[in-house]
This record gives sequence, C-alpha cells and structure tokens, in this order.
Amino acid sequence: MIRRLAAPFCVLMASAALVTGCAPTNMFQGFQAIEAKPQDVKVGEDTKSTVMSRLGSPSTVSTFDPNVWFYVSQVTQVQSFYHPKVVRRDVVALTFNKDDEKVVNVATLSLKDGRVIAYNGRETPTRGRELSILEQLLGNLGQGSLLNNNQDLTPGSRPGQR
Repeated sequence: MIRRLAAPFCVLMASAALVTGCAPTNMFQGFQAIEAKPQDVKVGEDTKSTVMSRLGSPSTVSTFDPNVWFYVSQVTQVQSFYHPKVVRRDVVALTFNKDDEKVVNVATLSLKDGRVIAYNGRETPTRGRELSILEQLLGNLGQGSLLNNNQDLTPGSRPGQR
C-alpha cells in the first residue's frame, strides 16, 4: 500500500518544486509607506518638519533646488533565470516654498511617466600606447631576479625587509 502511494507522491512533490521554482519573486526597493503616504501631504498646511516627522527623510533631494524632495519606491519582479522586470515605480515630488517652507506642490509620477534614455555607445579614447604580445611577454625580463630565494614570502612584508 505504501509503495503504491510513494511513486505518485514523489511525482507530486517534484512537480510542486518545479512550479514553485518558476513562480515570480517580488522585491521592494526604496521608500516604503507604512502608515502615512507621501500622496496624503496637504498643500499649504504641511511644512518640511511635519513631512519629515510623518514620512521620514526623503529618498533624494533635488540637486539644483534643495526645496524639492523625492520619495521613490519600486517593485521588481524576478522569475527564475530571466532579467528582473520593474512592475511598479512610484515617485512623489514635494516642492516647498523657500520662505515659509510649506508644501507648494505634490506631484505623483508612475512607471508610465518614465522615459527610456538612449545611451551613447561611443568610447573615449585614452592616451598611451598598446603593447604587443611580444612586448608583454618579454617586458619583465631584466627587471629583477627570477630566482630570488632570499626574500621573505610572508604576507604583508615589504621587499628587502626581513
């Protein structure tokens, strides 16, 4: 009786392992809203200090204007050996007034608002000369003794010290 059930049980366990191996895994990165959401910030009422106490420090601050804060979160899905795929990305940009530090604007951006940037594939040439294979092989001849048995081979010691 047990031997009759062993084969179907092993097949069932192997198929379950294969199915769970192909199941996608979600990874969460960036700002994680627990109780308060950045979208709930009220324009004209909240200040930098209230936003900081409610949401914590921003993911990043604008390079050119320190009065623009960004809260960024992203969900990436990984499935077995495929490249990771970004499923959701939320960016909330909070703009503060320079004088009284109150919120002036709350902009919510998603993955649809993003743009693909085409990188330039050209390379910058470096100065110098390239060595041929023969120069690389024979380049160290005459630079030192090949059979120097007097040196200490302990790690961290300097050449010539004992």
